[in-house]
Amino acid sequence: MSDYQTEQLESLRMVRRHLVGLSRKDRCGLIQGAEEYMAFRNETDAFQSEYFAEVCTASCYRNRLSACCSRDGIISFFADHVLNALVAANDELDRLEYVLTAPHTGYKCVYLSEEGCLWRLKPIVCEMFICDRARKQVFDKYPAAEIIWNDLKKKEKQFKWPDRPVLFDDLETIFITAGYRSSLMYLHTSPGLLRVKAKAGLA
Repeated sequence: MSDYQTEQLESLRMVRRHLVGLSRKDRCGLIQGAEEYMAFRNETDAFQSEYFAEVCTASCYRNRLSACCSRDGIISFFADHVLNALVAANDELDRLEYVLTAPHTGYKCVYLSEEGCLWRLKPIVCEMFICDRARKQVFDKYPAAEIIWNDLKKKEKQFKWPDRPVLFDDLETIFITAGYRSSLMYLHTSPGLLRVKAKAGLA
């Protein structure tokens, strides 16, 4: 296992361990607290499907050219693991654990299978990644799509950029309060994000 796989596996397992011990009420509370984020993800997914699915699949996935999926692994926030675990089935999470414990020597992201990404709810970094070439190709043809995309990028910050109370920070805090610590808790460990929180009076 690589350092990346170990880091990801530890976070995934602590998320599963905590969630399985929650009462139905507490679990429902987490799901309800993420409703606005899930609506944003549905909106983003619909946008990607309408404007970029054909372009990106043909240009990158089939030809193994993606600047994101061709790496050994992707950046994920701790909150990405929590949110995915809330919506994924146990067998889907088991499969994530399996690929994280298996030797990885391929050209692609450890989470990328022949059927596509193994995450039920992809990390936000992946969801919001569109290369310059794809953006130019689509936005030159559909100028209105660029306006929609810029609006989605602004909405993304409302969940993970801690210049105000945000979901990603709240989820990390819940797990820290329960006694968990992960190197993926960037909103509590990243010097840059801690400075943003301090400037906003949140740290």
